[in-house]
Amino acid sequence: MNAAALSLHPEATRDAVAAALGDKAKSIDLRLGEVTVVVRAADYLAAARILKDAPGCAFEQLIDVCGVDYSEYKAGEWDGPRYAVVSHLLSVSLNQRVRLRVFAPDDDMPVVDSLTELWSSANWFEREAFDLYGIVFEGHSDLRRILTDYGFIGHPFRKDFPVSGHVEMRYDPERKRVIYQPVTIEPREITPRIIREEKYGGCSELPDTECGNERRGRKGFAEVAEGEIL
Repeated sequence: MNAAALSLHPEATRDAVAAALGDKAKSIDLRLGEVTVVVRAADYLAAARILKDAPGCAFEQLIDVCGVDYSEYKAGEWDGPRYAVVSHLLSVSLNQRVRLRVFAPDDDMPVVDSLTELWSSANWFEREAFDLYGIVFEGHSDLRRILTDYGFIGHPFRKDFPVSGHVEMRYDPERKRVIYQPVTIEPREITPRIIREEKYGGCSELPDTECGNERRGRKGFAEVAEGEIL
């Protein structure tokens, strides 16, 4: 998609958003044809209402809400709040878009206002962010998990959540029901490819059927054609 197609006149969108929000906008950025505005948590709901109702904005549709965990952003050098909520708004009438970002002030208990009273489409999006990141949306009338199981513990999109999870479930033929048990998957470390010397392991003279590493020994890893499977 052409970046300019995201908003017909992104500079005009930026100026209209800045004029409408005033001091409620903490920052407004225009990059690659996309306008991103950051607001404080205390101004989040009010700013969203202005973006929906202001004549120069008229963002009638909320097309996405997602959570973000910045704890490992920039290789762990991020020193701001850990959790953010990002909303993408669309104005059909003015053919423009804007990205609205708000950071939760408390890393231990991330809470921001719900946008469900402005856009009903926020309902399931906010439930997803709650489920996966543990972000609480104050004012949401039905904030419960939507992707994980009802008995799931933790929030799997948080950077400190183990990839293998904490528990696994399986069908127990004796109990004749699904049960939970501790994860049985052992952590696996990814070993980097190593360039070995020729005749490594003394198998360079053996045929392929006698030594699985014969081709590695004869040609060396450095000489293997790109994309060739050994």
